[in-house]
Amino acid sequence: MSAEVSVPLTTTIPTTEYVVVTEEELERPYRVIIENDDVTPMDFVVLVLLTIFELGFEQSVAIMLEAHHNGRAHVVTLPYEEAQRRVYEAHHAAREAGYPLSFYLEPDA
Repeated sequence: MSAEVSVPLTTTIPTTEYVVVTEEELERPYRVIIENDDVTPMDFVVLVLLTIFELGFEQSVAIMLEAHHNGRAHVVTLPYEEAQRRVYEAHHAAREAGYPLSFYLEPDA
C-alpha cells in the first residue's frame, strides 16, 4: 500500500529593503560608529581609520582602543552621503581582507 504525498507548491518572492532618506536628513550630520569584534586585528582597524576616515595615527589608536574596551566608539561626524560612502569603503576593505569589522551610522544629536 503506498501513500500519496502532495508537496505544496511555494513561490518565494524576493524582497528588497529600501531606506528612504529625506533631503533634510542628507544635510544633517551623522556619527560614524565602529563596533568591536574579536576577530579583526587592531593594526587593521588603525589602518582603516587612517586611510578611509583620514584620521591621525594617535587618534586612530585611541578610537580603536575605545572600541576594544567599550564595545564601540565614535569615529567621526560627517554629512550622511559622505559618512555612508566611507562606511561602505571600510566594510569593503574589511571583507576583502576577510574581517568582520563593522561600522554604523546614527544621527548626530
